[in-house]
Amino acid sequence: MNKLKQANLYRSELIPISGKLVERYNKCLVKLGFTKTKLTSFSIDGIGWSPEIAEEKNEIFYLNNGEANPHAILITPLQKGLPIYNPFHSFDTELMKLVFRTHQQKIQDITRDSAICIDFDQNIDVFYEPLEVLKYEEVTIRFHLIDNLKKAKEEQLKLIEIFKRGNNFIDENIHQQLLTSAKKYGDLRNRNITLDSIIYTSDSFYTKAFGGIYLLRNFITPILVFENWEAYQEAIDDTAYDVLMFHILQPELIMQLKDHFIIECDLAKEVTTKRYERIKKFIFGEALQETQHPVNEILEDKMLFKSYLNKLDINNRKKVMSVERYLEKKTTNSDTKIKDFVDQEFYFALHKPHSSLRPHHQDLIWKLLINIAPKDVLFWYWYDKEDFYENFKTWQDSKKDWVVETIRNNF
Repeated sequence: MNKLKQANLYRSELIPISGKLVERYNKCLVKLGFTKTKLTSFSIDGIGWSPEIAEEKNEIFYLNNGEANPHAILITPLQKGLPIYNPFHSFDTELMKLVFRTHQQKIQDITRDSAICIDFDQNIDVFYEPLEVLKYEEVTIRFHLIDNLKKAKEEQLKLIEIFKRGNNFIDENIHQQLLTSAKKYGDLRNRNITLDSIIYTSDSFYTKAFGGIYLLRNFITPILVFENWEAYQEAIDDTAYDVLMFHILQPELIMQLKDHFIIECDLAKEVTTKRYERIKKFIFGEALQETQHPVNEILEDKMLFKSYLNKLDINNRKKVMSVERYLEKKTTNSDTKIKDFVDQEFYFALHKPHSSLRPHHQDLIWKLLINIAPKDVLFWYWYDKEDFYENFKTWQDSKKDWVVETIRNNF
């Protein structure tokens, strides 16, 4: 991953944690029901997730108590606006934006010497079957402070009241209790450490529960898209809900999404875009085997591109040029069918969210389309970083160079 790191494209916005903050982080882990980390330094993202701790625990979602109970940890106000590198739900970023929008000043105050554990409660204790994700509606965001800070404030205020009574101001024992409390918790008299719960209402979303499920609401009929085949097979046997269900690799899914005006594709327009060029080059790169020239040079040099295109076997050559061949045939024969010329995966990759969708719905559909046909390296990087990182490791060095440069040129 060195090429991505050098280009600041690999988890570049993580916050380093060490010293006292490690102690506070561990208190949060224990309060949430997890075990402490043995690491003395690590880094965290906007939700408090650490790749180093995930590796230590050999558990990518170590902040979850089961798939139905995700959590977050806030130990610094610097987490505001940071990316969430491995979200469990597509709305996790929105949850954290809401948290800071509602309680930013209090978070800044509390995290001076304490930390906040967050429970995202959707009133589901445990998942038993895939269609239970349909119960996701309201998420109650609850806050819990380490060191029982709320109780400590109550006790400190009581001590102050006792101190003010009669001649108690000369009582050394009360003096000592106040000093001990102040040293441990600071002066809590005027600090507002009450964080009221927040309600977040979900609509369409993606969750990694049951191997990954998209729930598309607000359309003609709710649509569930499963990434895991076993979860899909279990769900289609459940007739209790009126929903459409698909596995992500079913070709029929694309047609349903088009029929519901969720996605669209005008090949004549798409072929003129930079996105088309990226997808075409990536598909060409997949077809290249042993080459005398670096892959990045072949993809960017028009003369080399043509040279190696002509060296491909006929099937791969047709695949790379399938869209342009179709559009050319279409000009002379209006009955020409897409399926007879355009490679299916190439065609799926050129779809985009319908222009009528709201921005956050468009983001969700971009992620779905990338998972259906991961061919645009830029959008792959934007919408599913962890999957992009895993695949990046498998590519040859010169192809990695092209991918890094393509992403950097679009920032």
